[in-house]
Order: sequence, then structure tokens, then C-alpha cells
Amino acid sequence: MKYSIWITGASGKIGSRLVKILKADTDNRVVATDTDVDITDINEVISAADIYKPDVIINCASISDAKYCEDNMIEAFRVNALGARNLAMASRKHNCKIIHLSTDDVFEGKKSDRQTEFDDTQPISVYGKSKLAGEGFVRELNPKHLIVRSSWVYGIGRGDYFSYVKSMGESGEKFNAPTNKISTPTSADTLAEFICSLVDKSEYGIFHASCEGSCNRYEFAVAILESLGYDKSLAVADDSEEASVTLLENLMLKMTGIYEMPDWKTDFDQYVKSIKG
Repeated sequence: MKYSIWITGASGKIGSRLVKILKADTDNRVVATDTDVDITDINEVISAADIYKPDVIINCASISDAKYCEDNMIEAFRVNALGARNLAMASRKHNCKIIHLSTDDVFEGKKSDRQTEFDDTQPISVYGKSKLAGEGFVRELNPKHLIVRSSWVYGIGRGDYFSYVKSMGESGEKFNAPTNKISTPTSADTLAEFICSLVDKSEYGIFHASCEGSCNRYEFAVAILESLGYDKSLAVADDSEEASVTLLENLMLKMTGIYEMPDWKTDFDQYVKSIKG
């Protein structure tokens, strides 16, 4: 056996992609769990780790719906922070690496310059605050950690912007697309490929992993509509929402040279090609 890998949140789009990719190497032993292991229960997590004896834990489990997090703060912190703490404790006990998925929402979203892994984080949402708390537990409890932040991840099914725009295109209904919300789209496929590359790397720390380049929500919506053959005029440019800019600089990747993220347009074209078959 090459690696024993425990993936939490494995039924999600990122988790399921990781399972598929990592299982392709039959020398790996991949254990995929979701609600069958309650990551908020420390005894359950420790017991599962004792059984699985992982070399690597990849934590994809999260409550990522921002509005739901605002309305259910305790649950958001229980899953996103306490769950991360429990997995970090289990990984430390078994002296194994933990790869923890985080988000660009740990930043305030008010700076036009790119944010590196070394910039101060100032989350303003419950979701961002709970994910930052989870990062803190992982950093403090296991030195053998990799924290991966990405941005505008799409291809994850219901709730992601690509799926929303696609559904509006199918219905032929006009919708407002913000021109003052700016970031970098990153496909779930590309993010999963990067995460898998970390399994056998000896690097540790926080890594930003978003595609290169940037766009606003309106530009992204137009690209989605055009690529799928829908009327691009369905997207109505709108600047009435509160502005936000979160651009991640993949500084650690560029310094270490362990991986190179593609331009978002190249990644986007590849994703569209894959779903069209």
C-alpha cells in the first residue's frame, strides 16, 4: 500500500472527485466518509481514525452556504471550526498529514490588490469567520498541515454560480449579475487535481490555489451563457450590490514551484468541454 487516505465530506463534488482520482492508483487505500462519521464528535473522529489508520486526512467537510451560516452560527462553527479541530487532533495522534480545504472568504474582500498567504485575514461573514477558526485549529494542533484556499469554485452542483447561471439560461429568465464583485473562477476539477498532488509532497503550510486572472460576476455569467449557447443578454449588468474584491495570489505555489494553476479562461473552456461530452 502506498497511502492510506481518509477523505471527509466525500459525497460533495470536491470530495467525490478526490475519491475518484486517488482510487485510480490501486496502491492507495482510500476511505470515503460523509455523514457516517460525525466530525463534530471528537470521540467518533478519534475512533474512526484508530480504525482507518490514515497516512493523510483530507477534510472536505464544510457548511459553505453563506446565508445558512449567518442564520445558524453555532452549527456553522461546530462543523467548520470544531470539526476541523477534531480531525486535526486525530491526525496529530496518528502522526499523519492533514489537508484542510478553506476559502477566500477568510479575507474581508475590500482590497483591490492580490492577497497572499501572509496577508492579514479579516473575515466579515460567519462563514469566513468559522473557516478561519478551523484554519487556526489545524495550524495549532498539527504541524504536518496543508491548508488550501481557493476562490469562486464552480462545478460543485447546486449552489455554485455556474449552476445558477446555467439554470437561468435554461429558463430564459433575465437575472442581475454584479459588476462590482471580482475574483477568480476555479473549477472543482482543477482544484481537486491540485489537492491530490499534495498527498506525496513534503510541503506544509497555507497554500492559495485559485486560477490565474480575474473577472467580475457579470463577465463570468456572460462567459457561461455564451459557452452553453444561451442568450448572453439574459445577464443584466448590476452594480447595486455591495462591492467585493478578493484576488488570491498563489505565492506559496510560485515560491516552491510544486504546482502551476492555469488561467481561469483556459480552465473554464476545459470544464465546459468536459460537461458537453
